[in-house]
Order: sequence, then C-alpha cells, then structure tokens
Amino acid sequence: MRVSFFGAVREVTGSCYLLEANQQKFLVDCGMFQGSDFNEGKNHEDFKFDPKEIKAVLITHAHLDHVGRIPKLVKDGFVGKIYMTHATMELAKLIWDDAYVIMKENNEKYETPILFEENDIAMAFSLCKGVDYHEKIMVGDGVSAIWQDAGHIFGSAFVLVEAENKKICFSGDIGNEDVPILKDTEELPSDLNALLCESTYGDREHEPVDTRRELILDLIKYSVKKKGTIMVPAFSLERTQELIYELNLLSEYDKTLPKMSIFLDSPLAIRATAVYEKYPDYYDAEASRLHYLGDDFLKFTGLQSTLTKEESKKINNIPGPKMVIAGSGMMNGGRIVHHAFRYLSDPASTLLIVGYQAVGTLGRRLYEGAEKVKIFGEDIEVKCKIKAVGALSAHGDQKKLIKWCGSAKVTPKKIYCTHGEEHAATELAHRLRDKYNVETFVPEFGEIVEI
Repeated sequence: MRVSFFGAVREVTGSCYLLEANQQKFLVDCGMFQGSDFNEGKNHEDFKFDPKEIKAVLITHAHLDHVGRIPKLVKDGFVGKIYMTHATMELAKLIWDDAYVIMKENNEKYETPILFEENDIAMAFSLCKGVDYHEKIMVGDGVSAIWQDAGHIFGSAFVLVEAENKKICFSGDIGNEDVPILKDTEELPSDLNALLCESTYGDREHEPVDTRRELILDLIKYSVKKKGTIMVPAFSLERTQELIYELNLLSEYDKTLPKMSIFLDSPLAIRATAVYEKYPDYYDAEASRLHYLGDDFLKFTGLQSTLTKEESKKINNIPGPKMVIAGSGMMNGGRIVHHAFRYLSDPASTLLIVGYQAVGTLGRRLYEGAEKVKIFGEDIEVKCKIKAVGALSAHGDQKKLIKWCGSAKVTPKKIYCTHGEEHAATELAHRLRDKYNVETFVPEFGEIVEI
C-alpha cells in the first residue's frame, strides 16, 4: 500500500491523496486550491497522475477544497466510480454548479479561465454513488472502505480503507466540539497502520463552545446600538446553517434576539438548506427533538432569503441595524465581496469571521488586521470592527484533534499531519508524538510513502 500527497500538505486547500493498493489506484478527495482568486492557477495544472488510471474516488465531504476538481478529473479522462455519503452527493452537485456560475461570471468580467464545463459536471454526477454511514463498500478488488461521521459538515465523514491486510484512515476534516445540528465525531478505528489527520487548527484552541450563543448575541447588541451592518462571510455548507440554528434559538426560545433585519444572501446556502431537510437521520439528538416537534430550526421570523441578484441588491436600501450572511466563506468571491466593498469603511459595521481564512484570501488579510484592501480595483479603508469567533468554526481545534487521535483503543502506528499550514501541522505532529509516543510526519507535496 502506498500514498502520494498531491494537495493540502503544508497548506489547507486542494485536498488530494493518491492511494495505491492491490495494484489499483484510488483518490481520496480531489479539491480546489483556494487563494487570492476563486479559481486559482494551480487548479489548471495537469494532475500528477493519469486520471484514466484511477479506479475510484472516495470523498470525505462536499466542501470545495475537497470536491472542486472532480469535474476536471472527469474532463481529463476519469471514468470510475465516485463514492460519498448520500447528502454529500447532493451537496457536491450544488458546489460544482455554483463554482461553474462564479467561474463563468469571472470569465465574462475578467477573462479568467474556466476549469470545467456543465457537461463535465453532469458526467461527474452520473459517476457518483451514495453510501450509508458504516456501510462496508468494496471500492476495488480486495479494497474496502467505510465512511464514519466526522461531525464537520452535513454528510461529512472520515474514511477507513482496508487492503493488503492493512488499515489506513483519511480524516477529511474533523468537526468542532458540540456542533449544532450534527452528531459528534465518531471514535477513531483501532489498529491503524496509518492515519492522515487534518491539522487546520493544530496550533491553537477555540473559545469554549458554551460561549458561542453569548458571543453572537453580544455582537448583535453592539451592532444594533451602532445601527451598523454585520457582514458574515459564511461557508454555504454548515457555517451558515449552524449560525441560523443559533439565531433561531435566540429568536424563538431565548427571546433575546434584538429586532433587526437578517438576510441569507447566498443562493448556494439557500439550496443547501433544502438538503438538510431531506436527511433528518443525520441530526444530533437536540436537532432531532426540534425537528419532531415541528420546529423548522433553519427558519425564523425576521430571516429573509435573497436568492436572486435583484433581491440581493435591495439589501443596500435597508437601513441598519442588519446582518448579511453571504458567501464565499474566505471572501475570495461571491456576494460577500460586494457587501465588503460597501461596509468595510463604515465604523458602525462589523465583519464577523466564523471560518478558516486561507493564505492569500481577502478574509485572511482582514483577519490579520489589514488597514486597507483592494476590492474591484479600488482601495478600501478598513474602519469597521473585525471579530473572529473560533467557537463557530467547523474544524476541531488542537485539543479536539489530539483527543480524537487518542480515541482509538490502539493508537495508529503512524500519523501524517495534513490539511494545515506548516506551523499548525508541525505543532500538532509534535504534540501527538509526545502524548501518544507515535511516529508523526508532516509530508511535502508530491511525497510518496509506503504503508
């Protein structure tokens, strides 16, 4: 068994691992690289393997940095099966369609290249096969895989692969503690020969999760007092739904949500929410309780969905206080950029960062304290309040990752820390080595290891 690292090594985006077992080749994830532009130049490079030789692709979850290049893989000759949970299958199709729309718009405005076409998306979807959690699937000759709940986004999983009398686990992304709607991350399987573990927040800890709702409420009260706009660059899968879930509780149960206009200004998030409603079996105990009581916890009085561009533009005419939840989550495209262009220079407004911001993105520059940013060719002074809330992150922090890696009855023989910037991956590797007396590695791009 052999693994080659072709993405998300010493960086967070572009997840792509080549697994060779029983003289067959498999991919685990095939995501887009994300940076300063929505459609990074690296995405257009040839794959470091022949797509025609890939037997199957195993997908952990539907985020763009894990599924975004699958239509390109098909365009370049892949004809095998693509396995993922049922909800991930539906969400991935939405992600591909949304990415194509954005690429087409950018092509018309800036003549930037388009990575794949609509027919590539249709072909990719035709190759997809939905699987149930804990269902053992034969993905090749003598090669099996099982998807277990990662608690990261709806339908997310870590994948256990068995072949050649060996076991290897691919973490995908591991969820935060006590995440609304989702079930908790399942325990790591035992007797692993190797674990590829994400390390997005491998060098830091989030705020306590029990402060999540209080932090949101305090921020809203501040903005109501200032009569400003709260901009939330939210990932359309999970960050958005979990924030709405918390706002629903504040509105309908705690009765503490101040009166303000709240807009869900993301076509992708609006469409994704419909997928959540189709799979109540994925809900955690509290979300299930609300669901069976008849509470649609992804809707509440005061929340307005703006699906069309015309509806989105009307938000500008609504006076503050107001909240606008819009994609993209890293502010490297989408409607949030238009709101940033309008409100970053407003001292009464607030930018609420609730997800990871990759190096090179507008969100990262703002998170790191930029006093001036360029949007649509214009210099915009940053005068609004910038607030990042780690408790709202979809990723587990260092404490959660260490706990998860030790949840197996028998610790993995080797752990490869991936999907994290170099410092985060290295810090997590050192902590895991010291705590569990296990061999840990931070691989390089293109590195090949024997399992």
